[in-house]
Amino acid sequence: MDDAAIVQLFWDRSEKAIEAVTKKYGRFCHAIAMNILGSAQDAEECVNDTYLATWNSIPPKRPSILPPFLGRITRNLSINLYKKTHAEKRGGGNLPLVLDELGEVIAGEESADSELFRKELLEQINEFLSELPSDKRKIFVCRYWYADSVKDIAERMNMTENNVSVSLNRMRNQLRTKLLEGGLIS
Repeated sequence: MDDAAIVQLFWDRSEKAIEAVTKKYGRFCHAIAMNILGSAQDAEECVNDTYLATWNSIPPKRPSILPPFLGRITRNLSINLYKKTHAEKRGGGNLPLVLDELGEVIAGEESADSELFRKELLEQINEFLSELPSDKRKIFVCRYWYADSVKDIAERMNMTENNVSVSLNRMRNQLRTKLLEGGLIS
């Protein structure tokens, strides 16, 4: 079933929408949640919450591209659950390491709670990503959006783990330079 048909099922309030989205995107959502939480039980809870949030969001929203819509919901719910349960103490997923890596780049004097700072940071990161070659952008997004492990990225991209690590390090340095030039960090 194509994405437009799945969205239409949600729009029509058909319970078949949940079955269709589970069949087509269940593994995708579970992988995102598992990468962040590191617990199959917590990941399953987040995926189920994703389906409920999607049910409550469509309508009024009508996403034209379903995977990023579902991925964003899953990611946000997973991060919220991670914060709530402190999953790191229970073995955690990749999130602590991913946050530490990016924390080295964006740790500045500005308050991360500042809405203006967040907007400017988002603009700079989007611009940075648009300047990257496609393969590098995929590596960056897999690591810092989906919280994939270096090993998983290496397998997916047919690279060695060392090459992925070096690429990520170089991209973080490039991002740091861009943020310095933009005056967002010092």
